[in-house]
Amino acid sequence: MKMRLLKILGVLLLLILGVLIAVPFFLEAKIGDLIRNNANANMNATLDFSEANLSLIRSFPNAEVQMENVSLVNKAPFEGDTLFAARTVALEMGLMQLLKSGDTPIAVTRLSLDGARLQIVSNENGVANYDIAKEDTANAGQGPSSGTAEGFEFSLERYEITNAHISYDDLAGNMHLELTDMQHSGTGDLSMATSELDTETKALVSFEMDSVNYLNKNKVALDAVIGIDLEQGKYTFLQNEALINQLPLVFDGFVQLTETGQEVDVTFKTPSSDFKNFLAVIPEAYAKNLDQVTTTGNFMVNGFFRGTVDEQHIPKFNINISSENASFKYPELPKAVSQVFMDVLIGNDTGLAESTYVNINKLSFAIDADRFSLTSKITELLGNTKVSADLKGNMNLANIARAYPVPKDMQLEGMLKADVSTAFDMAAIEAEAYDRTRTSGTLALNDFAYRSQDFAQPIALKTTRVSFNPTTVTLQELQGTTGQTDFNVKGTIDNFLGYLFNDEKVRGNFTLASNTFALNDFMVANGEPTDTGDADAPGAATADEIKIPAFLDAEFNATANTVIYDNIALKDVKGQLKIQDETARLTNMTSSLFNGRVAFAGEVSTKAKVPTFAMALDMKELQIAETFKALELFNVLAPVAQVLQGTLNSELALSGKLTKDFTPELSSLSGDVLAQLLTKDIAPENAPVLSALDNKLGFLDLKELDLKDLTTKLSFKDGVVAVKPFTINYKDIAIKVAGGHTFDQKLDYTATIDVPAKYLGKEVGQLIAQMKDGSLADLTIPVTASIGGLYSSPEVSTDLASGVKTLTTQLVEIQKQRLMDKGTAKAKDLLGDLFNKGGGTAQTDSTGSASPLKKEVQGVLGGLLGNDPKTDTVAKRDSVPAEREAVKKAAKNILGGLLGRKRDTAKAQKDTVN
Repeated sequence: MKMRLLKILGVLLLLILGVLIAVPFFLEAKIGDLIRNNANANMNATLDFSEANLSLIRSFPNAEVQMENVSLVNKAPFEGDTLFAARTVALEMGLMQLLKSGDTPIAVTRLSLDGARLQIVSNENGVANYDIAKEDTANAGQGPSSGTAEGFEFSLERYEITNAHISYDDLAGNMHLELTDMQHSGTGDLSMATSELDTETKALVSFEMDSVNYLNKNKVALDAVIGIDLEQGKYTFLQNEALINQLPLVFDGFVQLTETGQEVDVTFKTPSSDFKNFLAVIPEAYAKNLDQVTTTGNFMVNGFFRGTVDEQHIPKFNINISSENASFKYPELPKAVSQVFMDVLIGNDTGLAESTYVNINKLSFAIDADRFSLTSKITELLGNTKVSADLKGNMNLANIARAYPVPKDMQLEGMLKADVSTAFDMAAIEAEAYDRTRTSGTLALNDFAYRSQDFAQPIALKTTRVSFNPTTVTLQELQGTTGQTDFNVKGTIDNFLGYLFNDEKVRGNFTLASNTFALNDFMVANGEPTDTGDADAPGAATADEIKIPAFLDAEFNATANTVIYDNIALKDVKGQLKIQDETARLTNMTSSLFNGRVAFAGEVSTKAKVPTFAMALDMKELQIAETFKALELFNVLAPVAQVLQGTLNSELALSGKLTKDFTPELSSLSGDVLAQLLTKDIAPENAPVLSALDNKLGFLDLKELDLKDLTTKLSFKDGVVAVKPFTINYKDIAIKVAGGHTFDQKLDYTATIDVPAKYLGKEVGQLIAQMKDGSLADLTIPVTASIGGLYSSPEVSTDLASGVKTLTTQLVEIQKQRLMDKGTAKAKDLLGDLFNKGGGTAQTDSTGSASPLKKEVQGVLGGLLGNDPKTDTVAKRDSVPAEREAVKKAAKNILGGLLGRKRDTAKAQKDTVN
């Protein structure tokens, strides 16, 4: 029986579990559409989400709908702006709510938001982007609605918001409020007309108004029990305690909604008067271990907010901050801060925002014999702000770190003396009517030393004197050092108040004098490193780019005996520097460098994400070896020039991008160079490309190249250098060079050389000597050397061998032609003599044998034709073969003519032959 009962229960449980698992598959789409359609039908905005999941198990016995990637996007006048977004939004309701008829709203009892972002904006016309509810025309004139909407009603018993970010921008009032890392929860029965809501809130608060930052991620915490009366729209603070940083405040009162706004009546105060309350206001990083601090005196904050909040009014309020002869001392520090007096009142007596005021009736403290005091009155804080203030003090800055726990990386030294009074209104500053302001007094800082990670080197100011007058701030003297750098600056700032209070750029004129000015002393990034754990990943531990300050609009006349940049030392530097719009422009700059003179002008800009520069240089008589050794740019433009000894004149125009440490990014450079070399000495063995060329062209001694007054022009872009053809002279040889190379020293050059025949080796020289013609020594052949490969391992090829072969063939042809001409002439002379002796007739003796003339002819012809055994010896044939062949050919031609083959010979010769 028991077993049967267990089986039945098991079947029922499985059936219930199956239903719980299966039902969501049928209802999810319905629930998702119901939420989306209901919201979009009642709002002038578009609600959407990637998916809606219904679970009957996760929150059993309740049901939960969880929406992923939720967004609520505005329509006009904030078209396309995202008002609300969240990673997840979860709604919880009773399981039976899902089985209600379609006309009955589903009651939501729990709401959860995670990763929510709420961006509230009120534009210049006072229109708010959260005003998205459609007007209820059906209930117009029937009083407020019931609070239910078709499909859903909120009867919350608990809600929670985690990891939220809320921002509020009032463009008309120039205010910005931001809550980050917000964690908030509340419990209570909001379905009832009256209830109590128990809330917990933690967040970081930032608040800015008129470009003045009043709170910057200050930690706040609030535990509040709020009485809720939904019928009257009244919310009463019952049990409440807040923490601002570590300052506790208790408050009570109420906020009540009205048809036009709210009525507010809230009072607050510190629960005790211990001076530690003041230290608690300071951010935790600067006020640690408060329990260990010894204090005397008091510190109190109290006040109220009362009145109406609507489009024209804010509550009247009064905030009193006071302390009377207080002191504090940290146990680990040697000195105490004493005689602390504070009497500060922040208030508004009219309910009009522009009437807000701040009265600093007294604010003073002392460290040993040093005293500092400030009094000020600020009226019409949110209107035409009017300020009057007096600042006086004598302070040994080193005592600050001896009495207060400043950050470890910040160390101060020096004596500060200040006596400054000012009075102005913002309307005058905004109009730049500085003659309507009144500022006077002096400020002096001597033997000041400051160390911080924000600077590459500690800064030491020996003397600083500043005087104030209504229109300008005069920097009478600023002498100091940092690292290797010393400086003496004087000048004026024309709009100091405009810079302080109106977000204007600093405008001024300065003179800067220095014995040694090392630029690397100022090369510090303007951002903090970030560590992602992957050095190669984007955003890994790298510093931000160096930026030219955007707030500067100043001119400097500078002189320096030595300016050091990386490993380069510029001497006797003079010129003008203008900084404006994140761009530094140099004009009329002159300097000595490598025993020569340099004039340059140009600009550097950090306005874009990648800094850029453009520059023109005119260099005279720079030492070539030192220049090319020290300047990487010159080395990549003409690497072979580093082996030259002498001086260089050059005009250089270039532009490109800069790296993070303000050195040129070589691959981005483009420009032109006109260079004139004044040199006689060269060391080819120190340049692989010259050594390779020397080995291929043995007739050249590169050390004897004539480079005097050599002028060449080259251009470069995208890492490629193109050289305009130029000519180098070597003795009586002209060498024409053309081509180019890349910044990574890949070579592509040709050298064309017109080589006189006398330089082409022993065999060619002997051949010319045999010809006994001095003019042939001036005969030249073109030889082309192709230079490729890398500068460190060049590949050189020439057509010298083929040129020599061609020249040899030409010389042999010339010799043959000369011998032929010589043989023809000799044969003619011999035959002419022969026939002249015979009188032009055949001669025979009485026996019929040849006459003496015929024997002579036979002897001559036999010698010419090689048939004379007396003369046709092997030795003679071998000694003059070319001459013999030439004479033979000439003789045959002549004889052919004589024997009638030449029809234009004299008739007498024909008769004689016949």
